[in-house]
Amino acid sequence: MRAVVGLGNPGPTYAATRHNLGFWVLERLLKKNHWTKEIFPWGEVFQKGEALLLRPLTFMNLSGQAVAELCRRFSLSPGELLIVYDDVDLPLGEVRLRPAGGPGTHRGMQSVLFALGTEDVPRLRIGIGAPPPNTDLRDFVLSPPKPEEALVLAEACDFAAELASIFLENGLSVALDAFSRRRPARPV
Repeated sequence: MRAVVGLGNPGPTYAATRHNLGFWVLERLLKKNHWTKEIFPWGEVFQKGEALLLRPLTFMNLSGQAVAELCRRFSLSPGELLIVYDDVDLPLGEVRLRPAGGPGTHRGMQSVLFALGTEDVPRLRIGIGAPPPNTDLRDFVLSPPKPEEALVLAEACDFAAELASIFLENGLSVALDAFSRRRPARPV
């Protein structure tokens, strides 16, 4: 069994924001197949055979609570997860798939790694770029992208959803191989 976890904030207020790219990727996966849905106080879990998707209902900075509950309920190890999230430390539209590592500046990923007690958690990051000068980081991530940025992010989310689908079907090594063979052109 494997699970893709999209990080974001619940509710319509946050749906179109940069910080919800993990949810954007889940929406793409949900459109491809029929998934059963179960709602828990901590998150929405979608299942299709041995594949799981989690949309946490905790807010971003408490994402680890939902991920820990998912692992407990479905007997998942950290290596059977793929955490998908936005990253201000990557250029706009850049996608990176890694088997492990630190959380960087992302508080949602900090929460996940703290809750699981390890950095050996596969992750799929989508770059949103750094905030413009004199812009508060919180305001930046909790705002919608400009229309031209949204197009770049939509393509990046399409690619991330392909990689997440490969992960669910074939595991991390096959997804890493697909990632290394087909990286999208880097935005200019």
